[in-house]
Amino acid sequence: MPDTNATRLVASTYGVLVGLAGIEHGYFELLQGDIATGGIVINAIGPAYQMWPGASERALTVLPTFLLTGFFAVLFGLLVTIWAAAFISRKYGASILFTLAVILFLVGGGFAPIFLTILGSATATRINKQLTWWRTRLPESIQGVLAKVWPWILIAFVVVFWSTVVMQIFGLGLDVATTTSLVTALSVIMIALMPLTVISGLAYDSRNQADS
Repeated sequence: MPDTNATRLVASTYGVLVGLAGIEHGYFELLQGDIATGGIVINAIGPAYQMWPGASERALTVLPTFLLTGFFAVLFGLLVTIWAAAFISRKYGASILFTLAVILFLVGGGFAPIFLTILGSATATRINKQLTWWRTRLPESIQGVLAKVWPWILIAFVVVFWSTVVMQIFGLGLDVATTTSLVTALSVIMIALMPLTVISGLAYDSRNQADS
């Protein structure tokens, strides 16, 4: 079986982040209680639970109340987390991850994680596969650099992801303008790291396959 340990770890990490973010959204939605959402686009963090004026965490829900939305966001967040952590390498691992994460998106799991869902599910389709295409398309010098730094890129992405979430929720006592600027800057870094993390993991595995 082809060595795709880095690819598996990247896909699994992305899925776990999607699931945990969904649980976090669900928690704040549950706090708002059994009241009508007032539409399909909502703020997961209600006014009574804002720790700074910009805290909101936009989400989409097809359910009528915050209580139902929160319950199912937590439920499907748990399912996504468990599947991504333990079953991502199964035969239909990528398809099931994508399906669960899309349902999570529809029941209040948040907008931002949907991009991780798409990229993580696509990456999961390369688990246990030959990565010849990547080996022939990426120049050897670039492959070498990416293969050496890939775990650090993944770690950096996880740190930036959660830093963005923490800043968005808590604000950390800074003024609104500064907090908003920091959230924006972290979001840009996070978006840049998302594909780079995947490519570096694929580069690492493709080189290992070539050497084996």
